[in-house]
Amino acid sequence: MRIPLSAPEIHESDIEAVCRVLRTPHLSLGPKLEEFEMSIASYTGAPDAVAVSSGTSGLHLCIRALGIGAGDEVLVPSFTFIAAANAIRYERAQPVFVDIEANSLNIDPEKIEAAITSRTRAIMVVHTFGCPAEMSSILEIAHAHGLRIIEDACEAIGAEYDGQKAGTLGDAGVFAFYPNKQITTGEGGAIVTRDLKLAARLRTLRNQGRNSSNDWFDCSELGYNYRLSEMNCALGVEQMKRIDTVLARREAVARSYHSRLSVNPNLVLPELSMPRRRISWFVYVLRLSSRFDRGHRDRIWQEMRSRGIACGRYFAPIHLQPIYRADAAVAGREDLCNTEAIADHVLALPFFNQITESQIDEVCATLQEIVA
Repeated sequence: MRIPLSAPEIHESDIEAVCRVLRTPHLSLGPKLEEFEMSIASYTGAPDAVAVSSGTSGLHLCIRALGIGAGDEVLVPSFTFIAAANAIRYERAQPVFVDIEANSLNIDPEKIEAAITSRTRAIMVVHTFGCPAEMSSILEIAHAHGLRIIEDACEAIGAEYDGQKAGTLGDAGVFAFYPNKQITTGEGGAIVTRDLKLAARLRTLRNQGRNSSNDWFDCSELGYNYRLSEMNCALGVEQMKRIDTVLARREAVARSYHSRLSVNPNLVLPELSMPRRRISWFVYVLRLSSRFDRGHRDRIWQEMRSRGIACGRYFAPIHLQPIYRADAAVAGREDLCNTEAIADHVLALPFFNQITESQIDEVCATLQEIVA
């Protein structure tokens, strides 16, 4: 693609930081891990942060560490990346899909109560595309029913709800640092929590079940290799130093798109701002108007690609994907109307820190020509 969908921003200082680690004997579980965790905790205001190998592994560890297992149910939106539901199934728990709000594309608090059963243990709240969910209502419902809250903030580092960073409002929050995210560690993620005992358990689980008092070969429980290397952490430390600049730049890109496309009646644009929330712009996802259908969307996506402009068609609803369609608990769902209708109309445009105004011009002009 001449204009990619995403691209990591790597500075010389990032490369130098990784090279410095390679000149030391500490390539895993070293000082950069602690420094990176401290930078995440300090930035978010969380008492502790635990770096892990990916956002997916972070979600999995939260499910396990909170004691959610076979027979338990976790409420989660279907309009999100499949890793959210997979992490629940890793522990043989059941994801229960809840419909989304049409404006924020987040889990709809008004639909949560009806989905709660005697087996519901938690709500996995996804801050979709970096826009915080309606946390006040969700926390109230969770408190009333004694449910845990896991925030999937993988797309939302730096987002805020009522002045509090996304990821810090529930029992635990998970960030991801894949190369298409606001900042990157190559592969990697982090969990933040106020519960220091939970943080200690997460550290044990990420390192084969060893805790800090164990001999290296003395494992206290079943764990995983979900460690994040010193090279990844060094990159993360450098990227975190410019997180505010990155978020400001991405907001400026979103506003550039908005100014060019807002007059087109065939397009439904994302909100630039919402009450009580600060958006962390992960992607710029618009919707085609109701006069279009999924076939039109797919033809527009293909034509953009044929002209060298990458676009995305996410998210495909999880409950309609083959591995979940076969699930008896998921089959025949008729209460995910917004999820299915919106998913057929969404289109993600190229969005990354270094995109130029001329590239944005080309993307918008090409899109509007094809749509017309």
